[in-house]
Amino acid sequence: MDFNTARYNMVEQQIRPWDVLDFDLLDVLSDIPRERFVLPQHQQLAYSDQSLPLANGGSMLEPRVMARLIQALKLTLADTVVEIGTGSGYATAVLAKLADQVMTVDIDAEQQQKAKAVLDDLGYNNIKYKTCDGLAEKLTDTSFSAIYVGGAISYLPTILPEQLAENGRMVAIIGNAPVMRAMLFERQNKQLQETVLFETVAPTLHSLGIDQPNRFKF
Repeated sequence: MDFNTARYNMVEQQIRPWDVLDFDLLDVLSDIPRERFVLPQHQQLAYSDQSLPLANGGSMLEPRVMARLIQALKLTLADTVVEIGTGSGYATAVLAKLADQVMTVDIDAEQQQKAKAVLDDLGYNNIKYKTCDGLAEKLTDTSFSAIYVGGAISYLPTILPEQLAENGRMVAIIGNAPVMRAMLFERQNKQLQETVLFETVAPTLHSLGIDQPNRFKF
């Protein structure tokens, strides 16, 4: 299979027509070998417009959904980003190309190590890894300029906006199938502004603490 052609077709036929028009993001998507991040038996589907399974039972987001979410963050090379849910590491790679530093967290240490091995082999050196439940645990004493949640969650736990810096941005898919909304949250003047980006159905992000009552109220 010609992965270069498949990657070009993914960008031009799936992602760009879905209102992903940020040139820097499109260039990054054109460069990153997504086939390296999928299971070996799914390499032929690496650039298809569908969610693909991971070895631990999780799933990768569709490329166009991931791209729309990341575009909404409006990342620059001055940004520090936290990714909730390392998963395959593909979104991690995209974030790392667009931002200064990325901290990626995952509840599954084995899956995260698989992602790290690929990212290390591709030469990424601006990524920090942490194994924890990012939906239930405070990550550091510092705040982040952007937060990317790499899967659907039933509600937004308060621990996430609490770690968002002033003028920071966060994207997450909120809700339960069949009603899920991709949301952009922006912290301005100590208030959290929310915008609905689009409706979708996406794989749920696993968490040990998401069912606890400490949640952000819209």
